[in-house]
Amino acid sequence: MSPRAGRKPKKPTLFRNLGDLETDASRVVDDAVWGYIQGGAGAEETLRANREAFRRWSLRPSVLGNVSSLDLTTSVLGQPVRAPFFLAPTAYHGAIHPDGERGTARAAAGAGVLAVFSTLSTDPLEAIGRSAPAGVRWFQLYLQSEFAASERLVHRAEKAGFAALVVTVDTPVLGSRDRQLRSGFAISSPVPVGNGADARSPARAPVRKGNRYRLPAPADATWEIIDRLRTVARLPIVVKGILTAEDARRAVEHGVRGIVVSNHGGRQLDRATAALDALAEVVDAVDGRAEVYFDGGVRRGSDALVALSLGARAVGLGRPVLWALALGGEAGVSRLCSLFATDLATSLALLGRRSVRELDRSVLGPGTPGR
Repeated sequence: MSPRAGRKPKKPTLFRNLGDLETDASRVVDDAVWGYIQGGAGAEETLRANREAFRRWSLRPSVLGNVSSLDLTTSVLGQPVRAPFFLAPTAYHGAIHPDGERGTARAAAGAGVLAVFSTLSTDPLEAIGRSAPAGVRWFQLYLQSEFAASERLVHRAEKAGFAALVVTVDTPVLGSRDRQLRSGFAISSPVPVGNGADARSPARAPVRKGNRYRLPAPADATWEIIDRLRTVARLPIVVKGILTAEDARRAVEHGVRGIVVSNHGGRQLDRATAALDALAEVVDAVDGRAEVYFDGGVRRGSDALVALSLGARAVGLGRPVLWALALGGEAGVSRLCSLFATDLATSLALLGRRSVRELDRSVLGPGTPGR
């Protein structure tokens, strides 16, 4: 599995801090792969909006409190983790570094944080499970055209020790990813090598049939697909890709245990709501009936504080994981986890809070858009 030819990568080196991570990775990653990692849908309005949304918030610190001891621990669906961030599902780790998803799994397990692995992993579910048997990990499912294939993936994830099923619900078709197309990124086989024929990517574009455009299954899937999955899966179900109160309430009505507020990193519907702008709406609609997670533009500990204060249980790191993987494989992802946890702890202390459980909307103030 390899991208089309691009510039020759330089020898990767571990990054010094979170601020250097993206720039350092851009110097070592092949052009075609970089276009895949960085690209969003269409004109990339949503991609930019995810970061810009954080500027609409500021943090209101409280001083001279006792912050000599800080507690980042939390739990995800009842499983304890050392910090309220997780490694979000991203595809094709093996196209970025030979350590692949197995290296990512080991790094997450070493850091004691949740990792979520994609249907389109380059390493099989079974190999990921064996690489870090003590880790907290969930499986992200792209619904397959044949329900039997989805069912087989679910059962494989259960046997491999995955603790939850994360169903991505915002991909009836892939978004129009102009930058990725320009970069020439391609995988050598239409079927990812990791999970075999059971794991196919969503359809790339609608097909015209007379006066209509048609999408193949599972584009015709409805909320009943969640009910059907619940009949075959022993794992709790989380849905990923919710941006409205209406969909959040529907998800709870269909028995999901968790919701990931996400717009797919700006890679699906361009001009979709920025993920952070949707977070409070979803948290309020759920009203404690399911755990709410957040994924969209988190880069620093202070970003995480904003999302956690708006009600997220934990926040996901997506592209930063791929940048870190490019710069050092498993060691790079381990360094990312360490630096991010330290940055989060530092930000928490400066905010005047001793625990992430002390965060709520009272610590938030108006930001300065366009800063």
